[in-house]
Amino acid sequence: MIRAFASFINKNKLFSVTDRVLLAVSGGIDSVVMADLFHRSELDFGIAHCNFSLRGRESDADEDFTRNLAANYKVPFFVRKFDTSGYASMHKISIQMAARELRYAWFEEIRSSEKFDFISTAHHLDDQIETFLINMIRGTGISGLHGILPKQRFIIRPMLFAGRKEIASFASKYNISYREDSSNKEDKYIRNNLRQHIIPLLKEINPNFRKTLTTEISILRGWEQLGIVELEKNMKKVCKCQPGKTTIDLKVMKGLSPPELYAWEILSTFNFNPEVVSAILSIPERKSGKVFLSPTHRAVKDRETIIVQPLKRKPVIPGRRISAKIKSIRKPLRLTFSVSDYTNDSNIPIGKEFASLDFHKLSFPLEIRKWKPGDRFQPFGLKGRKKVSDLLINEKISLPDKENTYVLCSSGKIAWVIGHRIDQNFRITSKTKKIYSLQALFG
Repeated sequence: MIRAFASFINKNKLFSVTDRVLLAVSGGIDSVVMADLFHRSELDFGIAHCNFSLRGRESDADEDFTRNLAANYKVPFFVRKFDTSGYASMHKISIQMAARELRYAWFEEIRSSEKFDFISTAHHLDDQIETFLINMIRGTGISGLHGILPKQRFIIRPMLFAGRKEIASFASKYNISYREDSSNKEDKYIRNNLRQHIIPLLKEINPNFRKTLTTEISILRGWEQLGIVELEKNMKKVCKCQPGKTTIDLKVMKGLSPPELYAWEILSTFNFNPEVVSAILSIPERKSGKVFLSPTHRAVKDRETIIVQPLKRKPVIPGRRISAKIKSIRKPLRLTFSVSDYTNDSNIPIGKEFASLDFHKLSFPLEIRKWKPGDRFQPFGLKGRKKVSDLLINEKISLPDKENTYVLCSSGKIAWVIGHRIDQNFRITSKTKKIYSLQALFG
């Protein structure tokens, strides 16, 4: 097994003998055998242990065991106790997800501060198969069916060459002690259910099930690499990425073959499920404003595009009041202001990001707020009043951009729909003596 361990590391180029590796050790048989293999191979490593405080004294005993293990190997030891249940409740996620987020964030913290090159977990061949089945049940596309990768940036998994039986045989041969996790026997976790009930049935149907599925995973991984090349080649045609927003060109995407695959590979990265992706593709071309939500993002149909943005988790910033003396503000959006004398030679900037208003027609403090339904003003150059919503529709402003449109108000009257049009009543005339100049800084 020691030779197979070294061979797997070299074949997958996981790390070099001069690298320092931080081992994630729970105290269970998999991670303890991993630590033993690192020790026997005379590699440079340290041990990190997470006490998730989920099993009372049992969790504390696991911590003591791993501390003694590190002492026996004379390697650096790191431990942290987490309030996993509290974290899960606060962030409204499962205990398993909470534990995952907590441990990987902490591991990376240690890796960076203690100058380790890699973080090693003890995922093995049976974990690979279980993960494949879990992803297949939940639906993740081809990216979820490649199973657990041997290396992902700073995370390595050098035990993927061995199954649970081989690991147990090695531990028995060398009298390696380890801790038993009682939660591994509970059926309430999908992984345990698969391990104890589903996989044994599959092995009855196909005694070589593990070998067969491992081969299939390898083939899928190869096809995924080919698919990635093709996807990246067309991605720039389909997607336009900007800070906080991704715009997907539906017309271009539907011209690719098959469009469903491209849509899934793009939208699944924003946590949209297959049903939602299918619904997005089925919207009539001319229909706009339809909104779809994932746990983390929002997709809005806007004519021939889909606009994807992260869900806002912060409250909307209230209206901001400004005096004539203020030169600039940064919230709720970036604006600059200046006051100058007006003459026939005054240089009046042109562009939607600029507004030049008659200073003496304004009542301070001014107010900046988001536009709201029912807002009306008299657009510059027109005689009658018009709804702000109609202006935004006529200018073909997308729903996300509509939601981020602000107005500048003087005594409750709109003087400027920021980034679009000033009000006729606040324009500069031949009687103007001072100009109040504003500039909106977008992006």
